[in-house]
Amino acid sequence: MSSKEAFHQSIADLTAEIAGRPLDQQLDQWLNATHGAGSASFERLRQACIGGVAEGWLCEREGGGIRYGRVFKAEDALHRFSVDVVDMQDIAGPHHTHPNGEIDLIMPLEDSPGATFDGRAAGWCVYGPGTAHRPTVANGRALVLYLLPEGQIKFTP
Repeated sequence: MSSKEAFHQSIADLTAEIAGRPLDQQLDQWLNATHGAGSASFERLRQACIGGVAEGWLCEREGGGIRYGRVFKAEDALHRFSVDVVDMQDIAGPHHTHPNGEIDLIMPLEDSPGATFDGRAAGWCVYGPGTAHRPTVANGRALVLYLLPEGQIKFTP
């Protein structure tokens, strides 16, 4: 199994646990308690993302100082979540809204253990349907994995 296939399976296992749950504060707390920073599942996903960047199948595009890419489109095997990963360092990305919500996994890199995403440290951050933000990494460099229900995101013109 390639590392990309193994990553797909890890995401499928995770989305099976969250499929059908509201994207809200309770899910945020559950994800951080169950799969948060320091857990085996967090470290597995973090290492898979670092490896995918090194192998060139993650964050293969670059624009505005941000490396990014959609790894998997929303599909039944992933419980209708799409998967994107971005590599950001001390930068704010483009403003956008989340029609169906957004689930983010914040993974500071080893040279930036204090890096934050929208003010949050390593772990999970859940945005509910209809929310909007300008994704911002501060205090260093982090990879951020985005799970988007049905792959829905709307960038602000």
